[in-house]
Amino acid sequence: MTTTISSKGQIVLPADIRQQDDIKPGQKFDVERIDRGEYLLKRKACRRNEGLVDWLLNCPEKGWFQPIDRTETTDDIQLPRLG
Repeated sequence: MTTTISSKGQIVLPADIRQQDDIKPGQKFDVERIDRGEYLLKRKACRRNEGLVDWLLNCPEKGWFQPIDRTETTDDIQLPRLG
């Protein structure tokens, strides 16, 4: 596959590669220079649950997710009474 570098120095990964590897906008990559004209591109591993809160806040069911009150502690949680 061939791609072209833009006037801003950006390289577009072909759609086939993005689909095969599930590459999404905003994902970060490390670029390593191997030799003149030879480079290594590696997708950086994202932190566990990265973007989870943003995803929940964008839920189409408005009001479904409510961020926690950071003044509360686990000691403040009321357990339901069983039986």
